[in-house]
Amino acid sequence: MSPDSVTRGSVRSAAEVNEQIRALWMRTGGMLSAQERAEYELLVVEWAAAIRGDVIKAA
Repeated sequence: MSPDSVTRGSVRSAAEVNEQIRALWMRTGGMLSAQERAEYELLVVEWAAAIRGDVIKAA
């Protein structure tokens, strides 16, 4: 996944994004290249946005 493939306003759930984060760590054995680090950072931002969306819906 390139950093450009993650867009703002993702419709993926936090669970889906979390699963992708876990898969990235498993695939790399916990050692991220610069490109993988960028992918990870974008996924974390997307996950946080999804979590915020879940909290807002619950309120």
